[in-house]
Parts: sequence; C-alpha cells; structure tokens
Amino acid sequence: MSITLANVGIAVRDLDAAIAFFTDLGLTVLGRDTVQGEWADTAVGLDGNHARIAVLQTPDGHGQIELFEYLHPDAIETDPTLPNEIGMHRVAFAVDDIDAALAIAAKHDCHPLRGVANYRDTFKLTYLRGPSGIIVMLAEDLTGP
Repeated sequence: MSITLANVGIAVRDLDAAIAFFTDLGLTVLGRDTVQGEWADTAVGLDGNHARIAVLQTPDGHGQIELFEYLHPDAIETDPTLPNEIGMHRVAFAVDDIDAALAIAAKHDCHPLRGVANYRDTFKLTYLRGPSGIIVMLAEDLTGP
C-alpha cells in the first residue's frame, strides 16, 4: 500500500477572510466549490452537510490545505485551541523571510502568540493565531544559502 498526504482540512467561520490570509502568505487557490448531497453526508458523516470549500496550494506545489465554511449544519464555535491540547491544532509553513511573513499576517490582525524564537541558530519560528483562531507556525531556516 502506498500513501501520500492529500491535504489538511480546516473549518473556518469566514472562508473569504481565510482565503485572503493564506493567499497573502503566498498560497494559490486551486479551486472553490459548494458541496452538499448524499455523497457529502456519507463522506463527512453529517446529515444535510452543506459547505463552501476552497483548496489552496503552497508555491512549491507540494502542500495543500482545504478550507471549509459550514452552511449546514451550523458551525460550532469552540474555544481557540491551545498549543498543548491533544489533537490537531496547527498548520506549519516554511518561509524564507519570517519578518515579511509576519508583516503580512499583521495586516490580517494576526500576531505571534508570544514572539519569535531562535532555535539553536538553525530556525527562527513562531506560532500565531490566524483566521478563525487557527494556530499557524511560521519557520525560517537560518542554515540555508
């Protein structure tokens, strides 16, 4: 059996705002759609599943995220995930200029949870709270050319 990662799915409260954030960081929208019907109910496990979706791709062509905004059933608001909670809680991006990435994030009122850390002079990295409370990790490799 072979396996590859297709994408990471993230439920958001405002699809357009999330798309704006991620495209400003450099991702490209591959497609948008509205999904519903028996197939969607079966696949997701929710009766009456109806959502707006968008698939975005990283500039290198290898990473994809799928954003979805539920129209039905209503989205359930939860407290923002904390970095030490069990379960999926962040999406991480390698960037070549963390300061430039943080400036873009700030335009969306998204700021580091605490600051930018230096890990053994090999990475500068930070966690920030993105759209819909998503934790986004940005990391700049300091060992490159």
